[in-house]
Amino acid sequence: MFLDKDFYLILEDFRAGPSFRETDEGITYIKLIDDLLTGQYDNVLRVVAFNPVEGWSRDASEDVANALEQHIAAEGREISEPMRDFIEGQTGRKLGQQLVLL
Repeated sequence: MFLDKDFYLILEDFRAGPSFRETDEGITYIKLIDDLLTGQYDNVLRVVAFNPVEGWSRDASEDVANALEQHIAAEGREISEPMRDFIEGQTGRKLGQQLVLL
C-alpha cells in the first residue's frame, strides 16, 4: 500500500519563522540523511517521522542527529554551522566528542 511506509517532515527555521518543509513522498531514511548532509536543508530545527498505516508519529530529531554524526565521522564531511548546531543541540554534546565509556 502506498501509505504503508515512513514519511519525514523537516521543521526548518526561515527568516519569516519556522515552517515545515516538504520532502519528496518517496524519500527513504537513507536519502533523508544524504539530503541533510549535502545541504538540501539550511536551518533544521526538528525532524518528524510518521507512518499513517501503522498509526504513529514521533520526533526523530535525536536519531537523525546521531546518524548524521556517524556519517560525518566516518566520511570526514564538512557541514554548515546551522547543521552543526542541530546535531549538537539534539545529541547534547559537541560534534566529534567521544562518549565516556563506563
